[in-house]
Amino acid sequence: MKPKIAILGTRGIPANYGGFETFTEELSTRLVKRGYPVCVYCRRGNSDYKEPQYRGVKLITLSTIKHKYFDTIAHTFFSVWHVSFSDVKIIYMCNSINSIFAIVPRIFGKKVIINVDGLEWKRAKWNKLGKLAYQISEWISTIVGHVVISDSKAIQKYYMDRFKRETVNISYGAQKKDGATSDEILKKHGLQNRNYILYVSRLEPENNALIMLQAYAKVKTDMPLVIVGSAPYGKPYFQKLRETADERVKFLGGIYGEDYYSLQSHAYIYLHGNEVGGTNPALLEAMVYSNCVVSIGVPFNREVVGDAGICFEPGNVNDLQKKLFDLLADPVAVERYRTAAFERVNKLYQWDMVVDQYEELFDKMTTKK
Repeated sequence: MKPKIAILGTRGIPANYGGFETFTEELSTRLVKRGYPVCVYCRRGNSDYKEPQYRGVKLITLSTIKHKYFDTIAHTFFSVWHVSFSDVKIIYMCNSINSIFAIVPRIFGKKVIINVDGLEWKRAKWNKLGKLAYQISEWISTIVGHVVISDSKAIQKYYMDRFKRETVNISYGAQKKDGATSDEILKKHGLQNRNYILYVSRLEPENNALIMLQAYAKVKTDMPLVIVGSAPYGKPYFQKLRETADERVKFLGGIYGEDYYSLQSHAYIYLHGNEVGGTNPALLEAMVYSNCVVSIGVPFNREVVGDAGICFEPGNVNDLQKKLFDLLADPVAVERYRTAAFERVNKLYQWDMVVDQYEELFDKMTTKK
C-alpha cells in the first residue's frame, strides 16, 4: 500500500499563481496516476474551482489571513493541525517559512519533507522583520525536516555551506501541454507568431521586469514586449513599470492554462529575470516550448540554461540591450538556441524523472530498517 501524501504551503491547485503551485499540480496529479493517495491543501478564495477533487487529487480548502505577511503562514498553521489528525503518512511542505510549524505533524508521527525553495529573504517586498523570519526559517528547516529538498545544485551548496545540512536535490520538470499551439490568445492581443518578446513572472523588483523594460526601450524594433504576470503586493513597483514602458509594451496580467502555454510556444525570445529562487518553472517551460532564452546570469539560472541559451550580467542594462540587439539581427542564432533549449530540458528536466526521484524518496522514508 502506497503512503498517503499531503502537500501544503501553497495556494493550492489548479495552479493560478506561481512556481510552487505549478509544481504542486504537476507532482500531485502524476503521483495519483502512480497509485498514491494525495491531498493538497488550498487557500479559500484563491480559485474558482469548486470540486472536491482535481484530476484525482483530493482538495482540502481552509481559510487564511489575506495579508502579505500572514497569508502563507496562517494557512499553513491551520493546515498542519488539520493534517496531523488525518491518516496522512508523509507531509510535503513547500516554502521554508512554513518550517516553524513542522514540529506539530512530527509530534503526531508524520514524516515531513520541506522544500526550501530559493533565497526568499532577498526579496524586496519583505521588511527587516520579514527577511529575518525567512533567514531563521532556513535554519529551522534543517532541524525539523526529516528531508530537506533543494531544487538546484546552487541551493544545495548554499545549505551545505551555511548550515552544514545535506539536502536532497530534486528539480522541477517541464512538458508540453496539449492545445498549446492555439493562436486565439495572440489574436486577442494583436500578436503574431514568432514576432514578440515574452517576459513571465510576478512583478516584483527581484524579478527584474524594470531592467527588461529599460533595455528593451533602447532597442529599435517593432517587435512588442509582452509582460505576463501580476503584482499582488507591489502596486508602486507596477506603476513604475507602467511609467517606464513605451507604447510597444503589452501588459497582459496573469495568464494561465492553455493561453499561457500558447504564449510560450509562439514567442521569438523569452526573457527571464528571476534572481533569488532556485530552478524556476517558467524558465523550464520556456525551454520546453523551444524558446530562445535570455536569462539573468545568476547561478540558479545558469545551471538550468547551460549553453542552450544566453545569460546577461545581473543589473547590466547595456549588456541585456546588446544581447537583444544581436538576437533580433540574427534569426539563425535564435533558431539554434531554440533547438538547444528543447533538447536540454528534455534530457535533464522531464517530469517522469522528477516523480521517479520522489517515489524513491518516499520508499526510503516509509521502509522500516
